[in-house]
Amino acid sequence: MQSVFLLSEALNATATRGALQAASTFRVVDEGQKYQDQAKGQRDLYTQITISVTLGLFAFLTFCIMRLRWASLYGARRQVRLSAAVLPELDKSLFGWIPVVYRIDEDQVLASAGLDAYVFLCFYQYARRLLTIIFFFAVVIILPITYSYTGRYGYPWDGKPNDPDDKEGEESSPSGAKADPTYLWIYVIFTYVFTGIAVQMLMKYTDKIIHKRQMYLGSQTTTTDRTFRLTGIPPDMRSVELIQNFIEELGIGKVQKVNICRDWRELDTLMEERIRTRDKLEKLWAKYLGYKGKNVPRLVTHPPGQSPDEEDQQDLDSETTALLVRERMESLPDQEVPSRRKRPQKRIWYGPGIFKFRCRKVDAITYYEQQLTMLDERVEEARQKEYPPMSLAFVTMETTASCQMAMQAILDPSPLQLKARIAPAPADVVWRNTYLTRLQRKLRSWSITTIILILTLFWSALLVPLAYLLNLETLEKVIPRLADFLARHAVLKSLVQTGLPTLTLSLMSIGVPYLYDFFANLQGMTSQGDIELSVISKNFFFSFFNLFLVFTVFATASNFYGLWENLRDVFKDTTIVAFALARSLERLAPFYTNLIVLQGLGLHPFRLLEFGAVFLYPFQRLGAYTPRDYVQLTKPPTFSYGMALPQAILIFVICIVYSVFPSSWLVCLFGTLYFFIGGFIYKYQLLYAMDHSQHSTGRAWPMVCSRIIMGLIMFQLTTIGSLALRTAITRSILILPLLFATVWFWYFFARTYDPLMKFIALRSIDRAQPPVRDDSSTGSSAEDHDGNDPLADSGVFSPPHRTATFSPSGIERDTVPMRLGGRDYGPALTKYVNPNLSLHLDQPWISGRSNTYIDRYWATAHEDSDRHGLAVYESGSIVGNHGAAG
Repeated sequence: MQSVFLLSEALNATATRGALQAASTFRVVDEGQKYQDQAKGQRDLYTQITISVTLGLFAFLTFCIMRLRWASLYGARRQVRLSAAVLPELDKSLFGWIPVVYRIDEDQVLASAGLDAYVFLCFYQYARRLLTIIFFFAVVIILPITYSYTGRYGYPWDGKPNDPDDKEGEESSPSGAKADPTYLWIYVIFTYVFTGIAVQMLMKYTDKIIHKRQMYLGSQTTTTDRTFRLTGIPPDMRSVELIQNFIEELGIGKVQKVNICRDWRELDTLMEERIRTRDKLEKLWAKYLGYKGKNVPRLVTHPPGQSPDEEDQQDLDSETTALLVRERMESLPDQEVPSRRKRPQKRIWYGPGIFKFRCRKVDAITYYEQQLTMLDERVEEARQKEYPPMSLAFVTMETTASCQMAMQAILDPSPLQLKARIAPAPADVVWRNTYLTRLQRKLRSWSITTIILILTLFWSALLVPLAYLLNLETLEKVIPRLADFLARHAVLKSLVQTGLPTLTLSLMSIGVPYLYDFFANLQGMTSQGDIELSVISKNFFFSFFNLFLVFTVFATASNFYGLWENLRDVFKDTTIVAFALARSLERLAPFYTNLIVLQGLGLHPFRLLEFGAVFLYPFQRLGAYTPRDYVQLTKPPTFSYGMALPQAILIFVICIVYSVFPSSWLVCLFGTLYFFIGGFIYKYQLLYAMDHSQHSTGRAWPMVCSRIIMGLIMFQLTTIGSLALRTAITRSILILPLLFATVWFWYFFARTYDPLMKFIALRSIDRAQPPVRDDSSTGSSAEDHDGNDPLADSGVFSPPHRTATFSPSGIERDTVPMRLGGRDYGPALTKYVNPNLSLHLDQPWISGRSNTYIDRYWATAHEDSDRHGLAVYESGSIVGNHGAAG
């Protein structure tokens, strides 16, 4: 009861002092300090809470209303993914969807969204539970002890209004005398307690995730699960026979298939040129026909087990074989033929030499039809060529156990030669990067790393002026008139000092990751999963180093001038930065509390609105001309773990760092709310609203764990620095063993748990399941092919097979969404071959022709009653007579 009373007294005291401060907005504290520090004003926290709650409630209520009106946007994933069909229907009432989403358990999340989403939500659950425990101890023990010794409730403004600021590292008792340092023992005790709880919970969650992952992947026998990536192949071994003999001579199992990557750049260039020509032709037809996008193409559906009618089959056959699009005009009704509209013209330049001064006008549609025909012929010729092999191959074994043994062993005694690595799913391979040599890939990686370091310095220089706003004393030396103006206007000062820095940091944490995502795609990685993990790593480095370390160190006047004047000593003695960080943290507790409040209460609910997709839609609609463009508008937005995860880890690290400071109860309170609200919102988006590819199969968890441990080390270092600043040397030394133990645990964790998150244990493999072979090796049955699927007939794509261990989310791991001939395909890639070798050369989409897949594309496909009766695989789902999961 005493702790509850003290918590109530703390809130009442801050409210009382807020009224006093409103009456005197500009005061002279002493001769050495003219302006009140931003960290001393609780008005800023009230302002931030008011703004954030207002924004959050507005966004939440708007979403609840718009969800019912725009169901195709805010429930898009459930309409295009079969794995989401197993989820319960959301209530049609305003708030009825909340308990439905809340009751979805972890197994349903795993079955519907896959391992990546499961791991992501597990981190939010871990952070929420740990911070709840820390908040409990902070309120029950830390706050009462701190108050009894210092008379403070956890913020620097707890001193008497007319007292000068305390010196750095000193505390005062309620009577005004220097506080008894005995209470500092709670720093030592709870540093051990919180570290122990965090580590114990981390190992518990890791064991659970490993168990789920091993069981999930060990029961699957798809091509991906039986394939490994062989790198560093010497030139004299780049043939299928030699590689197969080499693997089988190792005695680890039989090889089913070897696919050597070749330099297909010429073919890729032709396909890109063909796509550009096709798009130009579609725009010309849309302009000629006067297409306005009023009738978005739709796709017919039929009951499960029933094939499309003969008319549809004939239409599809004509779609796959017709090259000249002019024939389509003959099938248009008389009233739809634009006889009065002039056909578009194109100016062709010709003449001797390179200048080509002569020109003539030709029919643009006919011209691009001819260009498309010639490109089709060139593509077919290019597909028959033999291309030079590269040093990379994908080897598919007969069993999953053989594949795992190969990946977990050293195959060759020569360094950097014949290395077996984890293979991504065929749909996950970035084929343009498989053409790069090892040297080219290394040069790209080093170049991007150099650019990241340069940008780090740039962001640091950009954040220093922003740090001025947190301290009017510092701002006075740069812009004295602005400092005086803000000091005379308390409300404006609160908005500028609280809203502007936190909003700027929030916008940077949202915008900069997109730049780092662009750089990650240029590094030459061969799989989207590796790119996603690289984005997580880069964005967390930016958030942690620039938005936390740099901003914290330079955010106070004493730190800024002390470090600036002794810049040379900073590079010689890193403890100067450590002490500066410890000195700043307690003074910046209100700022980071404001940041967490804005992120959790204000900006998190806006994610429900998918504001980016809604904001960009009018511009995308203005830029849409063809039926293909309008169909692209119906695609659900994509969720990126590399954008969302680093920011959440940073918030968690900030809360951990403040866990033993006097302000821990308030920081952890809003931190708990942040992870509770964020976890629920992301749970809804990952399950119902946003599409997300399953690239890394949960391999982001070791990265999360390493950064959690790094946060614990930062927490211990700042506690040591804080105690040293208070001259509690003995207490700070007592934390050193814990610091060394945490560093050892980091090494132990990486050696012990990381392999289990990377590979599948041989004991976890279900050997009772027969391997799922591709069509090239097993043939195809009538159930697998209906004879009219251009993708399945190519041999590279096939419908996903249904096995005894059928998992919707597991099947979607091996799928790639495609839209061909007016139909949405999500075929399972069964070969590690560049899709351009066998990809169906789809023809232009032209509106107006009746009874075609192009004209009947989307509307009926999204009706709930027909979701399981589609004739094709819709955006990666298994539907219709190709093996729907009933």
